[in-house]
Amino acid sequence: MNNRITELFNIQYPIIQAGMIWTSGWRLASASSNAGILGLIGAGSMYPDVLREHIQKCKAATDKPFGVNVPMLYPNIKEIMDIIVEEDVKIVFTSAGNPKTWTTWLKEKGITVVHVVSSVKFAQKAQDAGVDAIVAEGFEAGGHNGRDETTTLALIPMVKEQIDIPLIAAGGIATGKAMLATMVLGADGVQIGSRFVTSEESSAHQKFKQIIVDAEEGATQLTLKELAPVRLIKNKFYHEVQELYKTGPTPEELKELLGRARAKRGMFEGDLDDGELEIGQISGLIHDIKPVADIIIEIVEEFEDSKNFISKL
Repeated sequence: MNNRITELFNIQYPIIQAGMIWTSGWRLASASSNAGILGLIGAGSMYPDVLREHIQKCKAATDKPFGVNVPMLYPNIKEIMDIIVEEDVKIVFTSAGNPKTWTTWLKEKGITVVHVVSSVKFAQKAQDAGVDAIVAEGFEAGGHNGRDETTTLALIPMVKEQIDIPLIAAGGIATGKAMLATMVLGADGVQIGSRFVTSEESSAHQKFKQIIVDAEEGATQLTLKELAPVRLIKNKFYHEVQELYKTGPTPEELKELLGRARAKRGMFEGDLDDGELEIGQISGLIHDIKPVADIIIEIVEEFEDSKNFISKL
C-alpha cells in the first residue's frame, strides 16, 4: 500500500494514530508503529519531563518511525520543542496555532512537519508555511474542533482542490470503509483517533473506554465554542454546561464552570460524571476494546475488501 504518506513517514500503511491528550502515551504510539502505521505521542497532556520519558520509552519499544503531536497553545512550548530535538524525534504534528511559528525551525533540524487544520483557509496557510503534509479534520472528530462545523466529507475534497502537498483525512474515521471513502475524495491517508482510544494500549481509563463502547448515535455534542470548540460525551458535566448556556453566560463564567484538569479527571482518571469526556461521533460505531495490532488488521482488511468490491461494480 505505497503512496505519498507511506513514503513520507516510511510506514507500511497510510494510517496515523492520532496524538490525543491523556490517551496517547508511549505504549499506544509504539504499538501503532510496530503494527505498520505511524504512532504519535500526544504531548498536550504532558509536562516536559513526562514527554521526555515517553519519547525515551517509545524509542526503546520500537525501531519503527513515530512522532509527537504538539498543540501550540501551551506556555512551555519552547521547552517541549527543545526536548523533541534533543531526543531526535523525526516527525512532529502541530496543531492549535500558527504553523509559521515553528515549521521552519523544526525543518531546519531535519524534522518532518505536519499541521492539523479544520478549514481550507488554514490548509493554504499551512502549505505556505512549508509543512510537509496536512491533516484536514472534520467536525465529527473528538476533542477540540473547528468552529465552522465542516464535515470530513465536505472538507477533504475542498482542501484537496487547493493544496499540492500530501493530505491526511481525519474526523469520523474508524473503519476500512471510511478510510477508502476519504481516499476516494482525495486524501492520501487517514488519521484515526477515537478507535485507538479503545485499544488495550491506550492510556485512557478503562471506564472511559467502556463508555465509548456503550455509546450510541447522538451520544456526543460539540460545545464550548466561546472558549475552544470541543466534542464531548453527554454526561453530567456536559448537561451542566447546557444549563449554564440558558443564562447567557460570559466566557469567564464558562471558564469558571470548566475549571482545571477536567479532561484528566474524565479520560485518564475515569470520572464519568464530572470529567470532560472527549471523543468523536464515530464512537457509536465502536463496539469493543482490543489490541492495536488487531484494530489495524481489521481496518486494512476491510479497506482491501471494500476496494475489491468497488472494482467489480
